[in-house]
Amino acid sequence: MNYRVTNRVWALTLAVMLASGVVWASANVPSKAQDLLTSGRIDEAVSELQKRIAASANDAEAYHLLSRAYYSLEKWDDAVRTGERAVQLAPNNGEYHLWLGRAYGMKAERAGIFSAARLAKETRKHFEKAVELNGKDSAARADLAEFYVEAPGIVGGGKDKARAQAEAAAKQDPSLAHWINARLAEKEKDFGRAEQEYKEAVKASNNDPIRWLNLASFYRRQGRYAEMESAISSAVGKPKKQPNVLVDAASLLLRAGRSLPQAAQYVSKYLSGKEKSDEAPTFHAHYLLGQILEKQGDREGAIKEYQAALQLAKDYGAAREALRRLQNSR
Repeated sequence: MNYRVTNRVWALTLAVMLASGVVWASANVPSKAQDLLTSGRIDEAVSELQKRIAASANDAEAYHLLSRAYYSLEKWDDAVRTGERAVQLAPNNGEYHLWLGRAYGMKAERAGIFSAARLAKETRKHFEKAVELNGKDSAARADLAEFYVEAPGIVGGGKDKARAQAEAAAKQDPSLAHWINARLAEKEKDFGRAEQEYKEAVKASNNDPIRWLNLASFYRRQGRYAEMESAISSAVGKPKKQPNVLVDAASLLLRAGRSLPQAAQYVSKYLSGKEKSDEAPTFHAHYLLGQILEKQGDREGAIKEYQAALQLAKDYGAAREALRRLQNSR
């Protein structure tokens, strides 16, 4: 539910003030829990955050980061519960509202029709609050715009609302404005205009690798795989790129069923590199590599990667189920 390649985003932002008895960490000093999350050691991060909460029931950041940890584990109920507590303790923190909205959104995707409508309204409420609190947060505005594009009017969606977000973004983040317009055009099945807007987003961002992956994702949805792979190559070929670009690129190739050996190389390069990103938790990267290897017929290699994922995140259901399936079919 955001402007990146996948629906899940793991960027960490620290709180920067101390007020009303709420404990917030300094933005200049990453906490131990944040370091654990960034390195993908999710079980250790959850344990550390639970200790922090036990020691200080008003630690808003601890609840927020714990919600993020549960989010990465796809434990949506827990992510919502702890995210709500963070927002209760720090109601003016836009980052907390943004991630709570994301948790509600993912929970809504898996709910029945009546529950989904209620949860979608919660998603919109928190996205709108995040933008209200920090209008310069491009990630929040992007998530809100995508909600408006995708959601039906009965829960607060609307293309006119999305266009208003593009207009608001135009001055501070032209690349985001083009991306929103691309999403609108794609939704309206004006694929020629959508492609042009995605390309304009690349130009406006000064060739940001993420914008190249947005374009690649569009080509995948259109079944234009050669152009998708070309856009992916443009993204990963940039000397200065976010570490998660390699993982996002591999994920796109897997979803398209294309160049799987290259996809495996991308993930392996990420896992062996020094730089890690909480947008691509290490346990997720191991799981992704396992999927790629399994798709290539390397069952033993896939088993090892699923096991590696579970060593870092024992409650990660997707890896546990994949491992069980392969072991039972030996």
